[in-house]
Amino acid sequence: MTLEPILFEDLVDRALREDLGAGDLTTAALVPPELAGEAGLICRSGGVVAGLPVAACVFRRIDPRIELVALTAEGELTRPGARLATVQGPVAGILKGERVALNFLQRLSGIATVTHQAVQAVAGHRARIIDTRKTTPTLRLLERYAVRVGGGLNHRFDLGSMVLIKDNHLRVAGSVATAVRVVRSRLGPAVRVEVEVESPDQAEEAAAAGVDLIMLDNMDPAAMAEAMRRIAGRARVEASGGIRLEDLPAIAATGVDFISLGLLTARPPLLDISLEVG
Repeated sequence: MTLEPILFEDLVDRALREDLGAGDLTTAALVPPELAGEAGLICRSGGVVAGLPVAACVFRRIDPRIELVALTAEGELTRPGARLATVQGPVAGILKGERVALNFLQRLSGIATVTHQAVQAVAGHRARIIDTRKTTPTLRLLERYAVRVGGGLNHRFDLGSMVLIKDNHLRVAGSVATAVRVVRSRLGPAVRVEVEVESPDQAEEAAAAGVDLIMLDNMDPAAMAEAMRRIAGRARVEASGGIRLEDLPAIAATGVDFISLGLLTARPPLLDISLEVG
């Protein structure tokens, strides 16, 4: 899995401008500009590493002489105390980029870690873990990359990626069948269509309408199992809506194809990572 710098260099530049402002007063006063050295990126808590290419880009944009040497691979599950990488070059530049590099690395690794936990929770079932559009504005590309690093899959990237008929659309259209018929007539058969439903009855109606994917929203496992019985294999099925990690085994046991989790990107814990010079 690769993450090309051209996809996130602008994000890095904006983050650096935000943090540096007029300059790093402390480093300018205390660190000679010609001083060279190295620092280690240390993982204080165990987790899945994601974002090392972004951290490397941060230091490179500060000073092209700074090199991040990765000691762990993206997606690797590390133990507490593991040295993830060594950063070598002008110490002043390393310190200027420290916070921004850690902000990216801690967040992306946190997303990858919680995704890995979710994937492990459904092991042995057909269900795959997917993300949602509950992402940090402007960081969707990186956050969804971290989901993939953690073993998950990505849902639609944006509103133009596929049709997803939700509750508010159904209120306008009047019914699932009407909404699907209008969408198919206007967009054609090649566009993938998903419908969000809130009951087994609606799930059966969506399956009869010939949708590609049915989202079971905020149903308990018993209702999901009944919806699966009524859908009877006519569409792929996604479970969604306030799902917690502890809910995953019971939901996966219903036979759904996907489980979408907003918590992966909306409120992931940050992996505890620090930078130490010397």
